[in-house]
Amino acid sequence: MEDMRTVFEAAGGMGGLTRLAEAWHRRVMKDEVVAHAFSHGFHPQHVERLAAYWAEALGGPGIYSDSCGDETTVVKIHSGNGEHEEMDRRAIVCFDQALVDVGLAEDGALRTVLHDYFAWATRTTMARYHESANDVPDGLKIPRWSWDGPQK
Repeated sequence: MEDMRTVFEAAGGMGGLTRLAEAWHRRVMKDEVVAHAFSHGFHPQHVERLAAYWAEALGGPGIYSDSCGDETTVVKIHSGNGEHEEMDRRAIVCFDQALVDVGLAEDGALRTVLHDYFAWATRTTMARYHESANDVPDGLKIPRWSWDGPQK
């Protein structure tokens, strides 16, 4: 990839990712299937925490790890709810629509890398422990994603 900026920078930094998190959250709350995931409530700073998590994953500052927790914390929140492929599929559609809402879909390379990251995270790391949150190992680190996909 020719772009020397991080995906975080290309997406508009914290401001851009916060707008994306707000747009995604608005869309999922209107989706009768995905909204069910939030039916038991959610953290009052969910949007800000989501933006900080995405920022860290996409090459930005480690705000999420420094103030909210590690990957184990995030994965446990998303675990133990059984398989939910339809919910995941619809959450990804909401994400793609949110990219359009905030103007991040106009750059094809950026749209693709953000879609690929969100779809990957939704279908792998967040869906890996569908039987029980107790199965999530301690000490997981937030996976990093670049223009070339997941980083080792």
